[in-house]
Amino acid sequence: MNTLEPVSVALKFGFLAVLYLFLLWVSRSALRDLRGRGAQAQSMAGPAAAAPDATGLHSASTLGPADLTSRSPRLVVERAPGHESGMIYDLDGDVVLGRGDRAEIRLRDPFASSMHARVYEQGNILVIEDLGSTNGTYLNEELLDGPRPLHPGDRLRIGDSEFTFEVD
Repeated sequence: MNTLEPVSVALKFGFLAVLYLFLLWVSRSALRDLRGRGAQAQSMAGPAAAAPDATGLHSASTLGPADLTSRSPRLVVERAPGHESGMIYDLDGDVVLGRGDRAEIRLRDPFASSMHARVYEQGNILVIEDLGSTNGTYLNEELLDGPRPLHPGDRLRIGDSEFTFEVD
């Protein structure tokens, strides 16, 4: 009997265990992304009624939340794969950012989820909310942990895509 045989069998089982753990991790990540899409669809059904109160101040912004009464809010592309720097997206109503077909602002960013984040009106201000994305949404380099009001000059980052919030 060869003394290397038990070591070889142990290595085979170890490799299979690592392979199964990897497959479990991939499927868990995919399920988390799909579950986020379902929760986001429910919240889009009634954005004003279902949205939690978006309060809080951003230390990176010196201006208050943008009052939308007679202004036109927009996102300006600073850098984003597949977009030219300086491109402008008007924020009319409920706007979803992501890689998916249902997103109003389509991102060609491998780090963006299919339905990554949304910007919506709450009263007279605009609010940004992460939709349960895998890699998170950053506002002024702070990871969003709930809905937050947008202030003129705020920087929004999703993966390698970066936008600046402006109002006229």
